[in-house]
Amino acid sequence: MLADKPAVTPPPGRRRRRPGFGRRDHVIGWLLIAPAVIYFVIFLLYPALAALYYSFTDWNLRTAPNWVGLANYTDLLFDDVKYPHFWKSVQVTLQYTLIAVPLTLGTALVQALLINAIRRGSNLFRLLLFLPVVTAEAAVGAIWRWLYDPQYGLVNTMIGLVGIPPQNWLNTPDLVIPALSFIAAWQCGISMIIYLAGLKGIPDSIREAAIIDGAGPFQRFRKIVVPMLRPTTFYLLVTGVIAALQVFGLVYVIFSGGGGRSVTGGPEQSGLTYVLHLYLFAFRYDAMGAACAMSFILFVFIMIITALQFKFVKQEAS
Repeated sequence: MLADKPAVTPPPGRRRRRPGFGRRDHVIGWLLIAPAVIYFVIFLLYPALAALYYSFTDWNLRTAPNWVGLANYTDLLFDDVKYPHFWKSVQVTLQYTLIAVPLTLGTALVQALLINAIRRGSNLFRLLLFLPVVTAEAAVGAIWRWLYDPQYGLVNTMIGLVGIPPQNWLNTPDLVIPALSFIAAWQCGISMIIYLAGLKGIPDSIREAAIIDGAGPFQRFRKIVVPMLRPTTFYLLVTGVIAALQVFGLVYVIFSGGGGRSVTGGPEQSGLTYVLHLYLFAFRYDAMGAACAMSFILFVFIMIITALQFKFVKQEAS
C-alpha cells in the first residue's frame, strides 16, 4: 500500500479564503461601476441605436417615423436638388480642419515653449492662456464678433498699424474660414497644457548633452524637442481633427447672434460646417431622419480619417 501523503501546510501568513468572499468582491465591483454603465446605456448607447434606426426613416419629430431604407443616405450623397448644400458643408468642414488644426497645434506649441522657458510667473501665464477654453461659447462668439467688426473691431485696428486695409471678416466668403480658424487657435489652452507636460518630460540630460556638443536653440528644437514630442503631437493631431470635423457651437453663435440673423453659415454658406448643417436639418427643416443619416456618415468618415492617421503618421518618439 502507498504511504499516506503528508498534509500540505499552507505557507505562514496566508489565510484561506472564506467561502463567498470572491463572489462578494464581484458584486461590490459591479455596484461601483453600475452608475457609469447606466449612464452609458441610457445617454450614449440607446440614443446612438435610436439615431441609427431613425436614419433609415423619414421623420419630422411630430409624426410617426416612416421607414425609407437607404434613401436618406443615397439622397444626401447623390441628390444635389434635394440637398444642395450637403457637399458644400463637407468642403467647408475640410477647409476649416486643414487650417485650424495646424494653426492650433503651432500656437499651442509656441505658448508651451514660452511658458516652459519662464522661470517665475509661469503659473499666471498658464492660467491666462487657459481662460479662453473655459469661457462660454456665447461669450466667445460675442467677443469675436466685436473683434472682427469691420468698423470698430480691434483686429482691423491692429492690422491697420502695418498698412493692411480693414477687412469685413465675417461677411467675406474667402475670409470666414481663416477667421474661424484664428478663434480655434486662440482657444488652444488644452493643447498648450498637454504640450507643456510633454516638454517637462524631456530629460534635462539630453538638453545638456546637446549644449555641450555645440547645438544651438534651433538645432535643439529640431533634433530634440520635435522628435521627443512626436507622441504628444500625434495625440493632439488625432483629437484635434476629430474636434474640427465636429465644430458646431462657435459657428452657430457667430452666425446667429445679434440683429435677428438666421443661421445659414455666413455669406454664400462659407461657414456652413457639417454639424451646423446637420443641426439645421434636424431642428429647422423638420428632417430628423436625414440628420441622423448625416451623423452616421460623419461617424464613418471620422473613423476612416483616424485609421489613416494611425497608419501613415509616425507616432513614436525618436
